[in-house]
Amino acid sequence: MKSAVIVFPGSNCDRDCRDAVEKATGTAPAMIWHRESDLPDGLDLIVIPGGFSFGDYLRCGAIAGRSPIMGAVKDAAEAGVAVVGICNGFQVLCETELLPGALLRNAGLDFVCRRQDLEIANGNTRFTAAYQGGRQVNFPVAHHDGNYFADADTLDRLEGEGQVVFRYQGNPNGSARDIAGVMNARGNVLGLMPHPDRAADARHGGTDGLALFRSVMESAG
Repeated sequence: MKSAVIVFPGSNCDRDCRDAVEKATGTAPAMIWHRESDLPDGLDLIVIPGGFSFGDYLRCGAIAGRSPIMGAVKDAAEAGVAVVGICNGFQVLCETELLPGALLRNAGLDFVCRRQDLEIANGNTRFTAAYQGGRQVNFPVAHHDGNYFADADTLDRLEGEGQVVFRYQGNPNGSARDIAGVMNARGNVLGLMPHPDRAADARHGGTDGLALFRSVMESAG
């Protein structure tokens, strides 16, 4: 599988994503600096990693969403390439309107950092098929602005069309309807606040995240 990880100033999970993708697929992704305007040809997966891109100035993900590389990411998404935004990457995808909604400050205004049980709300996607019907995973969370918000009509549409992919079991941040991750209507762009990239090594607490990247590889095959 051919993949790429986008790197912004302030990214701190780009290497975690690189290692997780390589472990899951057997092939290391290209690391693409945000000032680039083009992506490698023939990509199957683009990962926008977590961190604090541009120091979270203005709004989380707002400046990163206007980086030169994001034009190429949008074009790739429109062409059907799988795109995964994790934590800050989810915020970037919402800022660029590749996904609906917004990530607000956590309820209680606390930074949340812990392992988190999740329900797989839709196991029949390009990102979850390799879980083979499993309904629960455990990924770490680490965020201050992870409170997913959308208007009621949008939430109803997301739920009705199967675009809610992950839900929190024990909501850590106040997200509407316990939503932890959503995908676009086409099913090729996923954003989630929890970190599958940090659930890729048993020595770090578990490997539930690997199947997410394997799912993309299998769908690409």
